Amino acid sequence: MDKKTRTIALCGKGGVGKTSVSALIVKSLAKRKDLKVLAIDADPAVGLCTALGIPIKKTVDDIRNDLIKSIKKGEGQDKAATLKMLDYELFDALTEYNNVALLAIGRPESEGCFCKVNSLLKDIIHDLAKNFDVVLIDGEAGVEQINRRVMKTVDHLMMISDTSAKGVNVANTIKHLAQDNQAVNYKSMGMILNRVRNESEVQNIRKNVSINILGWLPEDDLIREFDFNGRSFLDFPEEAGACKTVNQIIQDLQIL
Repeated sequence: MDKKTRTIALCGKGGVGKTSVSALIVKSLAKRKDLKVLAIDADPAVGLCTALGIPIKKTVDDIRNDLIKSIKKGEGQDKAATLKMLDYELFDALTEYNNVALLAIGRPESEGCFCKVNSLLKDIIHDLAKNFDVVLIDGEAGVEQINRRVMKTVDHLMMISDTSAKGVNVANTIKHLAQDNQAVNYKSMGMILNRVRNESEVQNIRKNVSINILGWLPEDDLIREFDFNGRSFLDFPEEAGACKTVNQIIQDLQIL
């Protein structure tokens, strides 16, 4: 990864509010109009697109599946032509809103392993990311798919959890996967707690996990309202407590 590009990857159990937190981080980053931000929706549910209110034209897996179909039909091109085509298709798949660009990975539909296609796409995404100052990846619960389908190395790996034992256990599992299996290389790791009712909940969780807690967001009816109505988190009020927390986390990690 180019030195000037900083990469953040978020993972967590489904339903803990990971995508809302991802969208709030994108909002915070996008305030800096001199920054180019790439948001990669790597969750097959493509929720980040809705959370940001940015429509998508096609996903990376749409491109992948189209290429695989052409290969099966014997319509393959030489590598240079394929690279040029994929590069164009990925650029075309980007949706831009002010200084934010969105790329959705989508859900793989083709059966079988097309490792060369996957590798080509990952290399192109890696090269594409170099054109941005900050890249945020909203991923699934595990970290393997970030390595397999997006990129091998990130600067900041963030686990998102609510205060439930299940959510925290998944975050702990992700931490061990990242450390023990080297599923993804990272420079820093931490957890953001979501839907916290009081600080004593944070202190209790802190006693039972060995993950650095970067910050916590309170249970927030406004976040719920934005989620429920599909409102863009880019319009979330700056004075809200959740925004202040996210701004502080970004400042503490020296992302900007």
